[in-house]
Amino acid sequence: MSVERSIMAFAGFMVLLSIVLTATVSPHFVWLTVFVGANLFQSAFTGFCPAAMVMKKFGIKTAAEIALNK
Repeated sequence: MSVERSIMAFAGFMVLLSIVLTATVSPHFVWLTVFVGANLFQSAFTGFCPAAMVMKKFGIKTAAEIALNK
């Protein structure tokens, strides 16, 4: 799995988690959804994504790196 797909999976998981936490624990967990959405929005324009940097350090390759290895 590439970094790009991992980011989509991670963001989707965090949104679902925040919805569950908002419904069961506290309505303030809705801010987690806001944070994830804002981070996705800004990374679309800037290319900066902290989660992608962490995933790269764990050895997950980008789609371009995977394509070069084939």
